[in-house]
Amino acid sequence: MRQLDDISTLEQLGLHYKGELPVHLGLILDGNRRWIQRQGISEVTKGHIKGYQTLKAILHPIFQAGIHYLSVYALSNENIRNRTEKEVNFLYKLIIQGVKDVLSESLIKEKHVRVRLIGRLHELPHEIQKEIEKVNLATTEYRDNFINFCVMYDGQDELVDAAKKIVQSGIPSYEITRQTIKQNLYTHDFPELDYIIRTGMEDGESRLSGFLLWDSSYAEFKFRSELWPDYDEQMLLEDLKDYLRRNRRKGK
Repeated sequence: MRQLDDISTLEQLGLHYKGELPVHLGLILDGNRRWIQRQGISEVTKGHIKGYQTLKAILHPIFQAGIHYLSVYALSNENIRNRTEKEVNFLYKLIIQGVKDVLSESLIKEKHVRVRLIGRLHELPHEIQKEIEKVNLATTEYRDNFINFCVMYDGQDELVDAAKKIVQSGIPSYEITRQTIKQNLYTHDFPELDYIIRTGMEDGESRLSGFLLWDSSYAEFKFRSELWPDYDEQMLLEDLKDYLRRNRRKGK
């Protein structure tokens, strides 16, 4: 097997370390607003546009490396509560346009990527819900690779919603297992997370902010100070190499 330090591309990494890379990768996209401040830009929406462009550019390298499941923390409930109405409305439109753009990419068809938005989608404006429904139906036939965009999402809310579904289904308490809970999560058809990369962490910060709490129980973490709009293919290569160097004991 080729030495890890000698590998210079994600394609090579996927070729020589197939089966050792994360099956399920999580991305927490942090830093769009700070990025525009550092650029001296006053219009906050431009930071979100740049962040979207970064995400779009990184999708092909991710699947090129052989990662089959990707979950992206796109918009949390906390984001909605702490943003102006103008910015929130822009974020809604950007998310829909962004996912539509992703769906139009040749990569989606070539790699048979199932694209889906998950979260408390019923809390979104009705017209946005209708657009999301179209998006969620567009790639239902694909089963080789998968992307979940977490929108109106919070990990604690996901667990609350799972508990409600279990109660409503009438399952007696003595029959509830870990598998029961997993089957009622938004991510019921995704494996647990192997690796989470979060950008925009400064001064030793390290937190998940409620991202896929159940699925991240035994995940490895990588916290970067770089802001999301500056994240690129070379950083992804470095982060995946870092993952391969770790000894994942998963509690053993």
